[in-house]
Amino acid sequence: MLEQLKAYFGFDRFLPLQEEIITKVLAKRDTLVLMPTGGGKSLCYQLPALRLKGLTLVVSPLIALMKDQVDGLRADGVPAGLLNSTLAAQEANQVQDQARQGKIKILYVAPERLALPGFQRFLQSLDVSLIAIDEAHCISEWGHDFRPDYRNLKSLRRDFPGVPVIALTATATEPVREDIVNQLGLDKPEIFISSFNRPNLTYTIQPKAEPLGSLLHLLEKHQGGSAIIYRFSRKATEETALELSERGFSALPYHAGLERDLRRETQEKFIRDQVQIVVATIAFGMGIDKPDVRLVVHYDLPKTVEGYYQETGRAGRDGLPSDCVLFYSYGDRSKQEYFISQIEDDDEREKAHNKLDQVLVLCDLQTCRRAYLMEYLGESWPQTDCGGCDICLLPREEFDATEIAQKILSTAIRTGERFGVNYLVDVLRGSANKAVRTRGHHELPVFGISRDVDSDDLKEMVRSLVTNGLLAQNGGDYPTLGVSQRGHKFLKDREKLTLTRPKQAAPVRQVAFPGDRETAYDTKLFDELAALRLEIATDREVPAYQIFGNKSLQQMAFHMPQNELEFSKISGVGDAKLRDFSERFLEVINGYVEANGQPAAVNRVPVSAPKNRVRGISMSIRETKDLVAQGLSFEEVAEQRGISETTIRSHLERFIQEGGQVDLGHLMPPEDRRIKIAAAFKEMGEARLTPVREFLGDDYTWDELAVVRMDMRQQEYHGEPVG
Repeated sequence: MLEQLKAYFGFDRFLPLQEEIITKVLAKRDTLVLMPTGGGKSLCYQLPALRLKGLTLVVSPLIALMKDQVDGLRADGVPAGLLNSTLAAQEANQVQDQARQGKIKILYVAPERLALPGFQRFLQSLDVSLIAIDEAHCISEWGHDFRPDYRNLKSLRRDFPGVPVIALTATATEPVREDIVNQLGLDKPEIFISSFNRPNLTYTIQPKAEPLGSLLHLLEKHQGGSAIIYRFSRKATEETALELSERGFSALPYHAGLERDLRRETQEKFIRDQVQIVVATIAFGMGIDKPDVRLVVHYDLPKTVEGYYQETGRAGRDGLPSDCVLFYSYGDRSKQEYFISQIEDDDEREKAHNKLDQVLVLCDLQTCRRAYLMEYLGESWPQTDCGGCDICLLPREEFDATEIAQKILSTAIRTGERFGVNYLVDVLRGSANKAVRTRGHHELPVFGISRDVDSDDLKEMVRSLVTNGLLAQNGGDYPTLGVSQRGHKFLKDREKLTLTRPKQAAPVRQVAFPGDRETAYDTKLFDELAALRLEIATDREVPAYQIFGNKSLQQMAFHMPQNELEFSKISGVGDAKLRDFSERFLEVINGYVEANGQPAAVNRVPVSAPKNRVRGISMSIRETKDLVAQGLSFEEVAEQRGISETTIRSHLERFIQEGGQVDLGHLMPPEDRRIKIAAAFKEMGEARLTPVREFLGDDYTWDELAVVRMDMRQQEYHGEPVG
């Protein structure tokens, strides 16, 4: 299977669970796969399709996703086709003829077609060897995106009783999983549940204070990258998109109220990098397989935790670091509760309240947000510090909130417990506006008792008191705040209240994480390769990432392959892409090397060089580091661990790359040799060992070169040698 994996898809190894799933599918077992976005679900049926004799039928709910998948497969040299409402009758007939003739290995179809008698007859004419149900949660009424058309899928099991079925989804709670199995009639299915953790995503929830300014800061940080901004209403999407456009950003709105053709055009522009930012309602995103979205912002409060996870999952599908930021305000909370109160059905209203409460818990957490998300999705998460959310990234401190809590509760009581948070804050800060004066509340003893506290900080405190049960929110068109029974007890008994807060204002930052990326790459060369990629993609009328993903370009800009053999070793380069693209990309790379001399460190930047942080390092890498720190040589560590010396060196490189420090003194060559090696690296560039060894001669070992390079990088990251 590895040969086909490399030949068609350009990968040297499987992602977690892929090989096990594919093995079961090839054994013709019904299979249910739960894997996060970006986890490699599609390969679980695409690779078996190449090994099985007949045709693989894929049911997909979204036209955009179908086209994206088919274009990508064709670029990889896999014969694939689709049937949906966008095709003219002649085109559809042509695809059907190709399928009957065995010229298509993977056929994507929309679920609504399955109910048509003519289409059912067409399916009966095919040699179907595998049925794949993508976005399988759509079949369950318990899921977040139920599609009635998915109920037609039962006919596939009836019409193809001996054909294995693989159902795939990125999000499904236990009731949804059970419903999928029942609705599809899966026969004792193998169930694979991958970790839902996305280590490359950083989750940040911050107060919605000056949200536009915060948003602009985020967009500046991710300038040049793609971003999705979620807004609650259609009007808000248009207003925000216009605001951003007027400030020079490339932004368009997207919501269900826009004409279908306009929505499709916006989607196409986003996928093809003709527009960088889409401001959208939740109508946008499902099925958008754009791998290089660097930022997802929830400008307003999401309705459910499951929806939030799904929407944030649209960031960083290529595995590179990406930010997910949610702006949270008390006003958004009240707005959501108001709309829920308008739901007439008692059960539906209660269900919506429960889902919102879960979102509020996530927002009000003072512990790891990733842990809460994982546990919500049914995954045990033993870690207390994920290193990838604002809670874990920022040190927190306890503070005595007793006095300010007393002031807020007293103000609520003195004003009759008939007002919302903004009015209470006005009274506390001594704002003698018309509303306050008319009611005579400017004469209350509590008027202005907290004028030295910032209004946003006061609103945060009010929110914390609601979370801690001291204040209760009363429903209605204009939600008000009253003191709860617990709040009255707190005042009567003069209890103490201790809360936590960040030691500093929460920055939106990105956590480093271990991944299959190089330590550094030449940014200038990367830009030249990206320009070529865009040119080819434009000619072929496909998204740029279907030519090569950013990871592949980063590897090219790091390794600088000089010939086809070296180019073939780049991740993402299969036989078809080697044949179609190697000549033009090698021309750019070789031209760059010729113009700049030997691959040098000019414009090289660390992809990840965090200082004084080692997060997410695997236990295997830590074990290698610990043994080296004990004074063992590469050879001794390799022998003890049963792995190659090359792997040992790679482990240490990765550890240092992630900000770690290790004493390399016992591995260092004599001083005169160390100085010569260091000088050679400075002359030749420290990205590659081969040019340096060719320059110095065979008298210098690979280990010597590697150790000196590691030491140089440690000094670069930390400012001084270790040891």
